Amino acid sequence: MAKRKPYNTSAPPAQPFVPIPPPLRVLVLYALGQFGWSLASFGVANLLIYFYMPPETGEPFFPTFIHQGAVLGILTLIGLLSAGGRVFDALIDPIVANWSDRSTAAIGKRRWFMRYGALPFVVSSFLVFYPLGVGESAGNFMWLALCLAAYYFFFTFYVIPYTALIAELGHSPKDRMLISTLLSVTWALGFVAGNSTYALQSLFEQQGKSPETAFQTALALLNGVALIFLLLPAFFLNEKRYARQQDSELGIRHALLTVFRNQNFRRFLGSDLLYWLALTFIQLGVGFYTTLLLGLDKGYAFVFSLVSFLASFLFYVPVNVLVKRFGKKRLLLAAFLLFALLFTGVAFIKSIPLPPLWILYGLALFAAIPLAVFGIVPNALIGDVVEAEELRTGQRLSGMFYGVRAFVMKVGISLANLIFPSLLLLGKSLDNPAGVQATAFTAVLFCLLGWRALLMMNDE
Repeated sequence: MAKRKPYNTSAPPAQPFVPIPPPLRVLVLYALGQFGWSLASFGVANLLIYFYMPPETGEPFFPTFIHQGAVLGILTLIGLLSAGGRVFDALIDPIVANWSDRSTAAIGKRRWFMRYGALPFVVSSFLVFYPLGVGESAGNFMWLALCLAAYYFFFTFYVIPYTALIAELGHSPKDRMLISTLLSVTWALGFVAGNSTYALQSLFEQQGKSPETAFQTALALLNGVALIFLLLPAFFLNEKRYARQQDSELGIRHALLTVFRNQNFRRFLGSDLLYWLALTFIQLGVGFYTTLLLGLDKGYAFVFSLVSFLASFLFYVPVNVLVKRFGKKRLLLAAFLLFALLFTGVAFIKSIPLPPLWILYGLALFAAIPLAVFGIVPNALIGDVVEAEELRTGQRLSGMFYGVRAFVMKVGISLANLIFPSLLLLGKSLDNPAGVQATAFTAVLFCLLGWRALLMMNDE
């Protein structure tokens, strides 16, 4: 149990000596922060290529701000910037995790980072999509690189301490499954709200705004909403009353060695890397799949995300029941295969003899099942690993475990952002969508490799 300094007996204690399990209302308050960071991060995670390397539909989209062609033969500037930003983000994950684990801030070792990271996180997220001038220029490229670096730093500054609270607020496996379920709901709601950018852009265009201004207006509106939710747990969550924490004196090197000595965790990380590669492909590709493969308006990208994520809520209770019966590993293995089938369907959309809207809704409903599994199970599984590690070594390194997972996640997203635009060079127009189809085939491969990697993990 975590050791704490004696309380001042001349005044009532601010919290009990032993942290108590948080009630549902506290967990809901905590989960609202996930909605905030899911929404605030949506633009950079999913719309960067859409804005800086837009689909070629024959209709006006956005002006070009950076070079659109290939560099170094098969790469693109936006792919290099996006991947480079994610690599930078991944490298600072364990650093921020170690800062947070070692923090002794009076308001809480996690909340201090959340409170001071929220505003710059949101502001930098918007500035990424506000280039200095019209037309391709070195100035736009340098500005984008600077804004991405600031965004990824403050993203990590908020999110790593936030996710460390999963293991600390969850006092039992059942509690951690509940927290993971709530976080999955709020992350999905944030993702759906972020996808409304497409619909809001269309709405503002109908009011006479240019595509660029309409897009930026939509992002500014959504980022304002995100900031409110980011600040709720940062100011109102009583971390010291509910979170089981332990002061850590380990430096970053020793903390990392402790985490990577856990063999089961290492095996999980291999499969998780491939999952994030595949998921990022569908997030980056939804605008292209909707407009170029299905021939629908870009607003239907929002419809796809809305249907799939709302439908995934229907599977949250069954997922919790199935975890008790089959275990977390088996459910994740099944979800990998379902995702592989989904991307196979996307690759062959043009060969499916059904109306485009039927295909859109069908794929969205099918995607709901693996999204529910991957949305809930991994965070709970890591919480179990943290608990087991504390029992084995006496060290509670929640921040570092979730920080390393975030590092691997961002490596996967970085690779996806590097690979995806390069595949688009094969064709991203109505007449030649070969590059878009290639992204779907590549995602199938990632899913199958992730399934194979997860087989190596020991059963629970």
